[in-house]
Amino acid sequence: MRIAIFSDTYAPEVNGVARTLKRYTNYLDTKGIEYRLFVPESRTPVPKVPHIERFMSIPFLFYPDCRLALPNPLYIRQALDEFKPTLIHVATPFNLGLFGLHYGKKHHIPMVASYHTHFDDYLAYYHATLFKKWIWKYLHWFHHSFDRVYVPSESTKQKLIDRDFHPSIDIWGRGVNHQFFSPVKKSNHVRKKYRIKEKNILLYVGRVAPEKDVHIVLETFHALPAHIKKQTHLLLVGDGPLFQSLSAKAHPQITWTGFLEGEALSEVYASSDLFLFPSPTETFGNVVLEAQSSGLPVIGARAGGVQHLVSHGVNGFLCEAKDTKSFAHYTTLLLEQKSLRRSFSEKSRAFALTLSWDEIFAGLLYSFYQIASQKQEISA
Repeated sequence: MRIAIFSDTYAPEVNGVARTLKRYTNYLDTKGIEYRLFVPESRTPVPKVPHIERFMSIPFLFYPDCRLALPNPLYIRQALDEFKPTLIHVATPFNLGLFGLHYGKKHHIPMVASYHTHFDDYLAYYHATLFKKWIWKYLHWFHHSFDRVYVPSESTKQKLIDRDFHPSIDIWGRGVNHQFFSPVKKSNHVRKKYRIKEKNILLYVGRVAPEKDVHIVLETFHALPAHIKKQTHLLLVGDGPLFQSLSAKAHPQITWTGFLEGEALSEVYASSDLFLFPSPTETFGNVVLEAQSSGLPVIGARAGGVQHLVSHGVNGFLCEAKDTKSFAHYTTLLLEQKSLRRSFSEKSRAFALTLSWDEIFAGLLYSFYQIASQKQEISA
């Protein structure tokens, strides 16, 4: 199998889609499966790799993590003609994805798409709900020619089914590196580095952007009872458009670390006590799974993909979106009851261990082979 992949975000960009695609291509490398990747140029200089084609790009207004590529159609066509893909995988529905769609239709190549982002949910956060109807029209048109559409979670699948989005929708879930994100990474270094004297560490990891409802994390911290708040330090890990304005409001018990990766990130997860993630717009919630693999109970929004990761009253709690009172209540409960927190921690880790990247990618490739063989039979 030779797979041509089109995406408007990829490593070293920092977002769930880019990181998932990087793991995906790493898996293809280990299995010796040929692929060509067509992505925008990165804001961070990266070494040139023969099977990755990068193109000039500009930021996408409603989703800064994606960039609108300015592709060279003649060059892409020539690269595809030489590569002779047996399957086309489009991960984002913008300029590069449009070219992949056009090429696949013209040459009758099996095509799949993966749906990663609820762009319609983002519009309200960027004061652009006027475009909601048109975005759905475009997404319907874009995806209808694909043989199958993959989504990260059951709630995402149901949302698309309710909109009569596509006749063949499958779940392509997510995994986590259990060795990298692990409770054994707990370290006093985190407390020393960020000068944390308080007993409890409350953690948020993610983009500091409107659609993540980061303000709910801050409101939750300030809504804690005085005796709990006094013993708690809030760590916020990540960067984004709201970072400068929010982090400028200094508080001795709140630390904004900026973007972290590698061992620094895994240590922060494992050294914290509780993970807060109020975002209602996730199609999956990769950081939630990383927190769980690190042994953290999670308090998240009862929305999107997060609700399939957190079992209410088992390994965390789910709150209605934007319900600060509920977030503060459950945060207080878990910080006060150490034995309950320990039980949730163990169950979080146990749940994360059931999600293996290798099994997930193996299932995805098996599905690809099925689609390719079925299309071959039909055309024969």
